Amino acid sequence: MILVTGGAGYIGSHCVLALLKQNYDVVVFDNLSTGHIETINTLEQYGNVAFAKGDLQNKEQIKNVFKSYKIDAVIHFAAFSQVGESVKNPQKYYLNNVCGTLNLLEAMLENNVKKIVFSSTAATYGEPQYTPIDEKHPQNPINPYGQTKLFIEKILDDYDKAYELKSVRLRYFNVAGADSDNRVGEWHEPETHLIPNILKSTFGNSKTFEMYGSDYPTKDGTCVRDYINVEDLAEAHLLALKYLNNNGSTNFFNLGTKTGNTVKDVFSECEKICQKSISVNIMPRRDGDPASLVADNTKVLTELGWQPQRDLSYSIDTAYKWEQKLQSKI
Repeated sequence: MILVTGGAGYIGSHCVLALLKQNYDVVVFDNLSTGHIETINTLEQYGNVAFAKGDLQNKEQIKNVFKSYKIDAVIHFAAFSQVGESVKNPQKYYLNNVCGTLNLLEAMLENNVKKIVFSSTAATYGEPQYTPIDEKHPQNPINPYGQTKLFIEKILDDYDKAYELKSVRLRYFNVAGADSDNRVGEWHEPETHLIPNILKSTFGNSKTFEMYGSDYPTKDGTCVRDYINVEDLAEAHLLALKYLNNNGSTNFFNLGTKTGNTVKDVFSECEKICQKSISVNIMPRRDGDPASLVADNTKVLTELGWQPQRDLSYSIDTAYKWEQKLQSKI
């Protein structure tokens, strides 16, 4: 059985669907602070999914999961992930992300579970010294969120040396899209990500959208980001799990497409798919927004055989269908 922490959330739920498709049995551990019980109800329709509501900051709750189920490996998504909030309230992030992970690892060791796929982030790299960013790029986070993920990566190295606990760290770039069959998708309150916010702006009052920065040294003056489809991302987690099951050593990989899209590219594609004009106000740059963040994904292609299959247009199309579904419930 695979334990998926944070499996009621955006990326976690897509990973659970991918696991179920491969006939894995899954137990989801989630405190539902940002995930949704409706998502769990959906997942339960597609395979053997158990749900344990709990918080990683509560040692007994996570230890009870290991007592109740025979866990073979862990895929760990559970974390707070809003950069701005992490700057304003770093304690919340260190307690939840770092201390919570330590509690999870303690439970794993007590039950001799020695394989974990960890949801890391390109935010561990900080301000890029060069692009595309490969895994040799220095890790120097510029916010507490990125720091928490880097601390956990270092902890996992130490746990490998001391306890032979093997890990794969997957450093995501920008994640986009929804399930192709419209079963799960991005559902945050409040929503902070670009694509769902653009799509939300096309419903109801068609609010004016704010675009931050138009004077970057890019093709059209707006920031360049690497958008990876969420289903492609989920499939990378299954390949990482297979790698660990085949006695792979502790490792880390960038997950991105090696292709950058500007903010204006994203707006244009959203307008095309929604068939609506989106009103935009150009705002000054935000502090800490690099001009370009693009992944070099050569290592994951070479060592895990992972290759992105779905492009930005596909991601936006599935995200729009999901947003229509959410809006129909309001």
